[in-house]
Amino acid sequence: MSRATPLETYRRMQAAVLREDGATLLPADLLADDIVVETPFSPPGMRRHEGREAWLEFYAGRPLPFRFEEFRELTTFETADPEVLVVEYELAGTITTTGVRASATFIAVLRVREGRILHWREYQDVLAISQALSLGPEDLGTPAR
Repeated sequence: MSRATPLETYRRMQAAVLREDGATLLPADLLADDIVVETPFSPPGMRRHEGREAWLEFYAGRPLPFRFEEFRELTTFETADPEVLVVEYELAGTITTTGVRASATFIAVLRVREGRILHWREYQDVLAISQALSLGPEDLGTPAR
């Protein structure tokens, strides 16, 4: 098992996001077998995924039309807990279906053990993502108001 710190693992995550071959899917070796991924601002039914295989299956079934070109690190906090890192970042790139350039901000709390992400809670700018993809409330599983 790797002894990579949470910060080193996060740096590997940054590099993986910018890969040209399936950027939205992190390499399995960055994820613990029993990872829990939570995105509290996502539509119901998409907010929690338990286990690496479940997470990889979910993402493989929802290919995103993004080509990420920049991963701007805004803030990084190493915490008193040696396994936990809090990061704020902005992803910018091109929507491959329209050619539109867009960006969105994220805040993530990562728990990393032995170089693998054990718990990943990410707060996403859902409005920016929806606007970039031209999605309406009905596309997000949310009733229109």
